[in-house]
Amino acid sequence: MNFFEHQAKARRTSTRLVLLFALAVLAIVVAMDLVMLAVFGRGEGAGGVLVFTTLVTLAVIGGASMYRIASLRGGGEAVALQFGGTPVPEDTTDRYLQRLRNVVEEIAIASGVPVPGLYVLEHESAINAFAAGYSPSDAAIAVTRGALEKLNRDELQGVIAHEFSHILNGDMRLNIRLIGVLFGIMVMGIVGRRLMLHGGMSRNSRDGVAMFLVVALVAIVIGYIGLLFGRMIKAGISRTRESLADASAVQFTRQTAGLAGALKKIAGIYEGSKLANRGETEEISHMLFGDGIGFSGLFATHPPILKRIQALEPGFRAEQLERLQAQWHAAPPNGLQEDARMGLAGAHDALPAASSQLNVTPAMVSSQVAQPESDDYRRADAIVHSIPDELRTLARQREQVMPLLLAMLLGNDQGVLGKQRIEIASRMGNEAAEAAFGLRGTLAQSLHPMQRLPLAAVAFPVLRLRPRPELDAFMDTVFAVVNADGQVSLFEYCLGRLLHVQVRESLDPGRYAHFGRRKPGNVKQEFATLLAVVAKAGNPDDPAEAQRAYLAGMQRVLPRDHVPYAPPAEGVLALDAVWEPLDALDPLAKQVMVEAITAAASHDGRISVAEAELLRTVCAVLHCPLPPMLERA
Repeated sequence: MNFFEHQAKARRTSTRLVLLFALAVLAIVVAMDLVMLAVFGRGEGAGGVLVFTTLVTLAVIGGASMYRIASLRGGGEAVALQFGGTPVPEDTTDRYLQRLRNVVEEIAIASGVPVPGLYVLEHESAINAFAAGYSPSDAAIAVTRGALEKLNRDELQGVIAHEFSHILNGDMRLNIRLIGVLFGIMVMGIVGRRLMLHGGMSRNSRDGVAMFLVVALVAIVIGYIGLLFGRMIKAGISRTRESLADASAVQFTRQTAGLAGALKKIAGIYEGSKLANRGETEEISHMLFGDGIGFSGLFATHPPILKRIQALEPGFRAEQLERLQAQWHAAPPNGLQEDARMGLAGAHDALPAASSQLNVTPAMVSSQVAQPESDDYRRADAIVHSIPDELRTLARQREQVMPLLLAMLLGNDQGVLGKQRIEIASRMGNEAAEAAFGLRGTLAQSLHPMQRLPLAAVAFPVLRLRPRPELDAFMDTVFAVVNADGQVSLFEYCLGRLLHVQVRESLDPGRYAHFGRRKPGNVKQEFATLLAVVAKAGNPDDPAEAQRAYLAGMQRVLPRDHVPYAPPAEGVLALDAVWEPLDALDPLAKQVMVEAITAAASHDGRISVAEAELLRTVCAVLHCPLPPMLERA
């Protein structure tokens, strides 16, 4: 199953979730109505009582769900903080946290997405983790302290890769909606427990207390119906996705030992994966890497741990697990010590020369969207370690991240540069303008074309920590810099647009979380504009060749339609009108779109590294992340 099929399946699962929610609500309403009939009988006014009861019950459930979803509107950060996460400092000296940051950065770069926010559940000694958010732009990964300390690097890598599969496949937004839905159908039980506590402490008359406790007991019983449905919904939706995430993690990290090792440690150590705060864990149990509560059978949110291990290592047996349990009972595992015994990673792959030509096909590229494999991971590792230390340090500093990103957008024409300096100084001050222009030469001399997007990915989690007014000013500046002159290159324009999209989504993630439904036939002119701009950018001095490239792309996406080649007079600025309609395409239509863009960029079957980076940037703007190298090793 590729990225686009995952997205389509996630959309269908969202529909299924709505149906299951409706069924749970119906059961709760019927239960409430039966209680009211038992209390008031079937007299003349029974119909009005039932209508009133139904409306009140629906209002309570609907209001509770909307309230809970609204409380998580801040996306991944809001979820991580509400459930006890502590942000990982940018300048941490904790060796466990440094290792976590390095692993996450490598996997994010291999995936072609921004580095997510990082959080630690400091007081949890079990091995567990979760990813939360509406999209990669606001994603957060939370890891328990137990996972950091007990897992070696390969095992931590397997866990993080598992969580990245949820980020890439649209599982996260479904998980947040599921939290809201579950809160709505379980709210009656929550109300009942609070009434029971209040009634038990009441000093009023014995009859009043008794009545209070009866009402509370009824609410608890009805709430249990919601809890029952909630656990079944979580289990039904979560188990399959966890198995798929395990498979994706193995594909991603090139070996099964890491993920299997993490699962063995969960099964073999005393703490396992169960979290200490059971009350909060109930809400997020469907999001966790391992079973955080301990349910089995019908209510299990994860496949049995032994089956998960055997899916990765078919020859593994229960007796081996017993030996590991005895070993770790005598000497608990220590991840850093295991890393030292295994030695450091081997040599890193070399990056291709900037003048290299890559051999790609449209189908090959579309199959790689959000589906990195072992060679992509190796290249991501090479990119991370070859980015100059000075630039990586600047990307992690709050005061330097904005000038660094602005420096990546600066052009080469002196007239354009003068306008860009004025735009930065007028919006962010002379100091920011001087810092950005001071970095321009360093970036030009020391940054490989394949390192520009990864450096932006590393910088992004620091960028989004800035206060909202500063981010608003930054977005205005980015827009002004890339539009300072019509001569801005397509890559600079798209990189600026990508930063704008990611910042916008991180500021209001709930607003932009959706699966598109449009079909290619509804956005013909938008396709024509995008493909014309891409074709001309790849063939600036050969109009005939550019037209052939354009037709190669249109043949992929609209083979029965004739839309003549007409490069827009405003150049790249014409793309402002195409992003939103194209981003709203149905997931499977997006697959065709990626193939069309690839066909236009590589109509002769080969593209340069610079053209490949342009293709990656365009696809990233349209939420179709590609790995760092489009040609498979």
